[in-house]
This record gives sequence, C-alpha cells and structure tokens, in this order.
Amino acid sequence: MITGVAIVPSPPLLARVLTGRSVVLPELREACSVAVGRLVATGADVVAVVGAGPQTAAWDPEGRLDVAAWGPLLAAGGRSKPGLPLALGIGAGLLDEAGYRGPRAAQAVDPGSSSADCVALGAWLAGIAPRVALLVVGDGSARCTPAAPGYFDERAEAFNASARASVRDGDMAALAALDAGLGAELMATGRAAWQVLAGAVLAGETGFAGEGGLSRPTPGDVLYADAPLGVFYLVAVLDL
Repeated sequence: MITGVAIVPSPPLLARVLTGRSVVLPELREACSVAVGRLVATGADVVAVVGAGPQTAAWDPEGRLDVAAWGPLLAAGGRSKPGLPLALGIGAGLLDEAGYRGPRAAQAVDPGSSSADCVALGAWLAGIAPRVALLVVGDGSARCTPAAPGYFDERAEAFNASARASVRDGDMAALAALDAGLGAELMATGRAAWQVLAGAVLAGETGFAGEGGLSRPTPGDVLYADAPLGVFYLVAVLDL
C-alpha cells in the first residue's frame, strides 16, 4: 500500500552533479528538499521513484543520473555513475541529498503511455511492498510562455491548473482523467508519472494494494507551483 507521496519536477538544474555550486531557483530547490525529506520520514519499506524514460521498464535502483547525456566531460571525469534517465536520476539524487539509505525501486514510464496503462502500472507499484512511498518526478506543460521550450500554448494554463487542483484536493480520479493526448501536445512529460501516482493511490482505496486498502487521501500540500522557465514545475506532498 502507498504510505506517502512526494511530487517533484525534473529540470536538470536540480542535479548538483551538473550545476555544482551554482544555485538556480533556490525556492524550487528548497521545496523539493522539504518534500523529499517528508517522504523519507514516513518510514516506508521501499521508496519507488517514478518518472519518464525511453520506455516503461524497471531500472537499477542503485543507478544514478546518466550525465553523459548532459555533459561528456562530466562523464569522463567519473563524477557520476551512468545509467538513469533524467527524471529517475533527479529522483535518485534528491533521495541521496535527503540522506535516504533504504531500499529503492526505479520505475520509468513511457511519456506516451495511455492513461489506463499508467493507472495499471501504479496499481502494481502499490503492491511491491507492504509500505511503499512514491517519489513522482515529472514536469507539467513546457509551453507556458513564448520563451518556453515548446513556445506558448494557451491551453497550458488550464491543463497545469487541473493537475495542481487534483493534487491539492487529493482527487486521484481527476488526476487519472487528465487527457493524455493533450498532455503530449503541451509537452507535459510528467503527465504519465502523475497518472501512475493516481493509479497507485486509487488501488489502495479500492483494496487492491493491501488488506483493508486506504481511506481517501487527505488534500495534498502544494509547496511550489510555477513556470519560471516556461515549464510548469509542481512540488507537493500527499500524506496518506
């Protein structure tokens, strides 16, 4: 069953192996640190990191960010083990910074996966241990401003607001109902991971993830929700 959830975004600026001593968006960094710290404090049997990857598959839980994709000189210098795609690598690094040394799982999800497939994956993840904490890593729309990676799309604001409200209200059914096709058009690479989260929590509510299941989650604590670089970053905690 799911005992706690933290949601963080996946910008490379959160990877200290890439930024070094530079501090970019300190408010975002602090929110992520608080969220992951609260997740670790739940005392789960395993922390499962979920984020976008080249395909839906489990990765080495001991892996770290593949810096070769971001800086060949860093990789040559041996400052990080190659392996994990960006979202999973960001999650692993945040767990390291929080001092977490317990069991982990690393689950990539194809950003193009259907909502149904994401929900089903979440239901499975909820049952990998008696007490599972989820660290969900992913971005909202990358089309929030004219300077955004995908330029501006007027639909981005409503899409991001819907995701934020679903998390704030603890409404996993609404999160699971986000339009996958629209998410793809808006370059919301975290949509699939968010819907894995929804599936995991809904599985507990209906009794699939453990004897007795879960009660409806309390409203989420949104610590950060903004698009400072034209990409929507959401940081939140669900205490279940």
